[in-house]
Amino acid sequence: MPAWPGSRHQREDPVPYIDVELPGIGSLSTLDGLEVELLHGPALRGGFYGSYQWGRERTDLGPLGGKVPSLAPRLNAGGYLEWQLNKSVDVGTNLSHDTAGAGAYLNLYADTDLPSIGPLEQAASVRWSLMNGAAMNRFFGIGQASASALGVRAWRPGGGSEMASLEYDLYLPTSKHTGLALSVVYGRLLGGAANSPLVSRFGSATQWTQSLAFIYHP
Repeated sequence: MPAWPGSRHQREDPVPYIDVELPGIGSLSTLDGLEVELLHGPALRGGFYGSYQWGRERTDLGPLGGKVPSLAPRLNAGGYLEWQLNKSVDVGTNLSHDTAGAGAYLNLYADTDLPSIGPLEQAASVRWSLMNGAAMNRFFGIGQASASALGVRAWRPGGGSEMASLEYDLYLPTSKHTGLALSVVYGRLLGGAANSPLVSRFGSATQWTQSLAFIYHP
């Protein structure tokens, strides 16, 4: 994943891969967060949404460490709605708020299953992410002290679009109970995030995230 949101460098983090779906109850995913289903419809579902948000440590910032503040990870909580258009296409949205801050986040997405290639199962999704001003400034704003240390202008973006992304997922069964999962996400920062000197001078508006997991399922 990017070493920090907007970074041109990557970091590697080993994390447990969890993907549990309980129809009519909800789901828990390392990648997509927690959903507790409270609205049960034939095509429309909704309920509580929660997610873990990566921060940035001083060691992640490299030469920027000490010049811009590090950010602790946070938990976000809110709600979600999801519509099943057909057996292979879902569209949805989730809205969440920092549990320890003023940031608010809106995600709009569409997921689709792609035709299998032999034993290979494929899926793809598109996502559009937005932030309020507090969240945008937390990740992409530059205060006066940091601006002086970096030799750039101070930057205080307002709320709006943060990123558009495209994800491709691949699953290869290796036995009745095991398999390999690959996920590749191409993201492009937008608006005040992309225009931040933190990104335009020291990072990149192009954001890649890749994950490879070995899966065991009962």
